[in-house]
Amino acid sequence: MDGVRGRTVVVTGGGRGIGAALARRFAAGGARVAVNDLDADSARCVAAETGGVAVPGDAATVVPAARAALGGTVDIFCANAGCAHEGGPEADEASWAASWDLNVMAHVRAARELLPEWLERGEGRFIATVSAAGLLTMVGSAPYSVTKHAAYGFAEWLSATYRHRGVAVHAVCPEGVRTGMLRAGGATGELVLAPGAIEPEAVADAVFDALADERFLVTPHPDTARSYAFRAADPDGWLARMNRLQEKVETRLAEREG
Repeated sequence: MDGVRGRTVVVTGGGRGIGAALARRFAAGGARVAVNDLDADSARCVAAETGGVAVPGDAATVVPAARAALGGTVDIFCANAGCAHEGGPEADEASWAASWDLNVMAHVRAARELLPEWLERGEGRFIATVSAAGLLTMVGSAPYSVTKHAAYGFAEWLSATYRHRGVAVHAVCPEGVRTGMLRAGGATGELVLAPGAIEPEAVADAVFDALADERFLVTPHPDTARSYAFRAADPDGWLARMNRLQEKVETRLAEREG
């Protein structure tokens, strides 16, 4: 797939943050973009800004409406919508279910809709915004960490299964990004992610670098890949380091509350 000019693109969660940055970047490259978001006003605003079309609603069921809005074809799908719930096993069932549904099953349902067309014509591109939590973990949020691992696993499976048939897959794994999700992440996000946070536009730039290189793994923060390699080479050492980070967070939270 040469470049993005003239291509049709769907961006879920496109009304703000990384999604809006991706929509703007694709539009600047000459693509026609369908902006999906639960917030209809935000979707319409970004669509108007980028010369695209707004397709508000649930990211898990957006493909048919987006395909129709784009004239019958989707060339590139950005599975960007996601949610983050704090807590561990004690997090309520609704938080776990919402995390699984949006962070994982929305990707599965989109792929189910897209793959027959892509396999028939021998090309298509699936870009999954996974998060570094899918490679590593995120202290303070088991639902987010677990479902992002699953999202990464699904993207990896898609690539392993369909690469030879023309389907390109990219897993985007940023750490902290200055978005509403980070601001809503509470003290843990502030302590762990905010110090090294980057702008959403930097994530979009990293995605386009990966498109040019046909590279599966997109790590906008350079330390992510090194941490991932450390995790694979020395799981116990990595877990010990993460546990020290958890202890640090607990200490800082206790100091704040004290």
